[in-house]
Amino acid sequence: MEQLFLFNDEKKNLVGIKEASLWASKYLRKKITPNNISYLLQYGKINKYGNDGYTLIDIQELKAYYDSISKEKEWKKVLGEDVNWYLSFAQYSESERTKHVHRLHPYKGKFIPQLVEYFLDEHIDEFKKEVYFRKGDIVLDPFCGSGTTLVQANELGLHCIGIDISSFNVLISEVKIENHNLELIENLLRELNSKLISFQEQNNNIKFEEELSIELTNFNNRHFPSPDYKRKVEKKEIDENEYAKERLKEFLSKYYELVKKYNLKIEQDQKENFLGKWYLYPVRKELDYLANEIKLIEDNDVKKVLTLILSRTARSCRATTHADLATLKNPVIQPYYCKKHSKICRPLFTISKWWEYYTKDTINRLKEFEKLRTNTFQTCLIGDSREIDIYSEVKKKNKDFAELLLKQKIRGIFTSPPYVGLIDYHEQHAYAYELFGFERRDELEIGPFFRGQGEEQKNSYIQSIAKVLINCKKYMQDNFDIFLVANDKFNLYPQIAKIAKLKIVEQFKRPVLNRVEKDRETPYSETIFHMKGL
Repeated sequence: MEQLFLFNDEKKNLVGIKEASLWASKYLRKKITPNNISYLLQYGKINKYGNDGYTLIDIQELKAYYDSISKEKEWKKVLGEDVNWYLSFAQYSESERTKHVHRLHPYKGKFIPQLVEYFLDEHIDEFKKEVYFRKGDIVLDPFCGSGTTLVQANELGLHCIGIDISSFNVLISEVKIENHNLELIENLLRELNSKLISFQEQNNNIKFEEELSIELTNFNNRHFPSPDYKRKVEKKEIDENEYAKERLKEFLSKYYELVKKYNLKIEQDQKENFLGKWYLYPVRKELDYLANEIKLIEDNDVKKVLTLILSRTARSCRATTHADLATLKNPVIQPYYCKKHSKICRPLFTISKWWEYYTKDTINRLKEFEKLRTNTFQTCLIGDSREIDIYSEVKKKNKDFAELLLKQKIRGIFTSPPYVGLIDYHEQHAYAYELFGFERRDELEIGPFFRGQGEEQKNSYIQSIAKVLINCKKYMQDNFDIFLVANDKFNLYPQIAKIAKLKIVEQFKRPVLNRVEKDRETPYSETIFHMKGL
């Protein structure tokens, strides 16, 4: 066993590599291994000291290094010292934050699974003071969105009920939590892929895109070589805007030659709806073809999985620039200069690449979750949480779960209500609603973007969230726990709690580090309100 060495002099606090890793783990609240410390020494990030042949490290230097790369100090100046940095879950990689089925489909406004785990898991660590839920309890998420709480409840051995007003959101959740015949899904996918290839052979868009890609790659290699071109732009040896404008003009002549050569129709005739505006004609034809084929599938579960794959594909094939994927601005019908990639990019003329990728990715993620699945009940209900009869709706879908619900009731809530005037939850998936004909219930959304953030909207929001909590309380145990994740910049939740006859017993303020918006470096926090009955 490696010994721990500690040496003190007047200026330095020197420790061995193992003790340095233990100190760093405690300081950063994440696991730092001796190998991590050795890496810092090897690459000169910190100095190496010696004592009788042993490698020693100055703790103050190590602390200064971690402080220099940490946002914590800077963000606390803006957000306040009461922010709980551990709840940022900064130690988790992007792949861990989007593990297994959590990345089956994009969804704005969802929380990361690690946040749910922290409050639902019955395990206590040094950063958690209390256990709120135990295996076998029933958890409720009345704004379940894309089903994060449902998935994590299953993984942790809890039963869970989700509710959402959006039928498409419920579809996302159901695909994540339900058992699937993956062999059947894979067989039907192979059949569908063969049909798609046959359909594509009747059109010229595949050959067009192949030749366009070759021409564009050669053109970019000549005129936008990496990293030379970026270096010249940074040194202002090239006027990026003027140079890009001239090169784009040059390439567009070649582009329209190819359009003429393949007699390719680019734009749709009807552009009034989302699908008409944001998809090129060849892409729209392929989407419609697959959507119609999927509707013919008899197995409802398989149909739902394939619907979600095609929806995810459709989102990635919108005719927009790479810089505007998150917030659509103007449709793109031809190649364009892309500042994000410092070269000329193009819209998509076929769904093939993304359809193939997402079919494989979806199957792999479903298989990964199958290994973690517990034998518990999860169900997702379409409805308005302000008035839905939870017991009756659960009974329609699963009588055994309804009996359990009647017997032991709901232990508590973990949810993230919509924020006032921030997101239009139906509109973010407009392509799916149009492609598959889902019913929209925009008028029942609470606090949508299209209604704004005025006083009338805030008051309506307060009353609506309070009604949800009042309705849900009828199905809960006496000593329930409610956790609401919110960025309450308008200070609405104390009033919500009062109307719902609840008391806020604790607040957890967490920094949100991994946002998709362009201002993700701006300090931002949200609060988890812990409420109980009066």
